[in-house]
Amino acid sequence: MNIKELFLSFRDEDFFEKVNLHIHTNFSDGIAGFDEQIEHAIKKNMRYISITDHNSIEGYKNSKYKDNPILIKGVEFDCFYKMSPLHILGYGIDIENPEIIKLCDSEKNDFKRLIKSRHPSKVINAIHNSGGIAVLAHPCCCFVFNLDNYVKCLKNMGIDGIETHYPYNRFRSIVKFSTRTLPSKLAEKYNLLKTGGTDEHKYL
Repeated sequence: MNIKELFLSFRDEDFFEKVNLHIHTNFSDGIAGFDEQIEHAIKKNMRYISITDHNSIEGYKNSKYKDNPILIKGVEFDCFYKMSPLHILGYGIDIENPEIIKLCDSEKNDFKRLIKSRHPSKVINAIHNSGGIAVLAHPCCCFVFNLDNYVKCLKNMGIDGIETHYPYNRFRSIVKFSTRTLPSKLAEKYNLLKTGGTDEHKYL
């Protein structure tokens, strides 16, 4: 089963108890250790998780669980497009791919990360060239008035999916440009994969 087929097999009810595809560790701006998060997921009998540290794949290199079937290799890249920051998730990537490595950066400061943001087309192409799929993370957090047009532009760049299951809490609840039901409608409109994750920065 390839990565797209796997994602298509996920049901709405699988998120977040059995499948969590958006998790951070202390290799970016999370608290928990890389292997700690995986161990928590195993104890909870989760089916699949993906650790998607910001612009970093360092955690995968020395993890004793890097080949565990529960783990889908992932990364979250900071991008900027049409006057709005956005995050693109890469899943099923080759962590040895030179393009992916070149895009990575160890910077953890949010402001400095924004300054170093990449163009989404460059990120999407790198993810594809590494054998992975590219997904727009927490779309309702994009500061755009027309999310439909924004997603359409990303689709034209080759985006494969959109995060439709996500707990829009914390400061993100103030973003009112889009309704929480819109991402799912856009996924269907533009034939995009539906994914989900908690954007966990603490412990699973």
